[in-house]
Amino acid sequence: MNGVWLSLAVTMAIQTLVSLVVFAPPVLAPVAEPEVGVPASAIGILTALIYSSAAFAALRSGSTIGRYGPMGTSQISLLLCAVGIALFATANVTLVALGALVIGLGYGVVTPSSSAILAERVPPNLRAFIFSLKQTGVPIGGALAGALLPALMLAFGWKVAAIATGGLCLGLTVAVQPWRRAVDAGSRMPDAEPLGLVEPLRTVLADRRLREMALASFAYSGMQMCLGSFLVVFLHERAGLSVAAAGAALSIAMAAGVAGRVLWGVAADNWIKPRLLLGALGVAMSLAAFAVATVSANWPLLPVLAVSLAYGATAVGWNGVYLSEVARTAPAGQAAAATGASLALTYCGVVTLPLLFWAIVAGTGSYAAAFVVTGCLTLWRGAVLLRG
Repeated sequence: MNGVWLSLAVTMAIQTLVSLVVFAPPVLAPVAEPEVGVPASAIGILTALIYSSAAFAALRSGSTIGRYGPMGTSQISLLLCAVGIALFATANVTLVALGALVIGLGYGVVTPSSSAILAERVPPNLRAFIFSLKQTGVPIGGALAGALLPALMLAFGWKVAAIATGGLCLGLTVAVQPWRRAVDAGSRMPDAEPLGLVEPLRTVLADRRLREMALASFAYSGMQMCLGSFLVVFLHERAGLSVAAAGAALSIAMAAGVAGRVLWGVAADNWIKPRLLLGALGVAMSLAAFAVATVSANWPLLPVLAVSLAYGATAVGWNGVYLSEVARTAPAGQAAAATGASLALTYCGVVTLPLLFWAIVAGTGSYAAAFVVTGCLTLWRGAVLLRG
């Protein structure tokens, strides 16, 4: 079991910093807006660029992991994210867009590589719990973005905050090097897995269980990213909160996501079938989104934080159960490729729903309408899983 916990600690640390980079632009956007020269609400376009690139990288992850090993691929992920956030700090629109694509390339391979590391080391009775615990790195990264970056911006400016984030990724790249040979040597390289762009998708779409979970993840991940991309901007622009207070709401949502991922992982291992649990979470995150849609400048801070907590526990808490179920259901020896293909559909949701959200806000001027529409989508997919 010592190898399990060491692998968990390393993969979780990598997941946390890569997620910190992904959540950094939405937190930096309100302050960076005058220098970049585009409205902060256009952060949805940047999010779409990140996850379009991530979807491509996820589909190619089986090949990448087979060539460089899961730990080597994780280090490449950290390096790409460091370069991408540094490009964001230039405040040049073209380089900011390029940085988003580079960040996406790094983010797209980090989860398949960590799944490859853990899939062969985790005992079946702890699978959902361990995968969920590792995936708490995502909301922890978001919580760090909401808590750490506003303080760095206040003290040193937004550009230094962005560069410091990249520096953390570079530091971890060096720190995990001593484990690379041992981890990669002990992992089964996916040489026998399909390495093209189409074959991994066929593996997922041909299996009803994988297909329905992947379609649910399309909606759930889009909802999760709408929370991460628009909550701070919405609470600042429409609810009248300061950037620091809005960042605190995001931190609370992400902290709730951390607790939720652990709790849902334990529940899936012991009490509730993973598919039914995923369906219930889809319904719950929809109700939370509908509640967020009613927030206004008349709301006291405490209820805003309470709604943010419920939103985060559900919309951010589902991933570990989902990934563990994909790894369990995947054909033997194809955990990385199946995870990568499933995540490609997940990332398509992350691309599509924030763009839809942004288009609704741009067309109607209403954040409430955008939260309601995305909530209806997750309600639909959650109901499908519950019905099954």
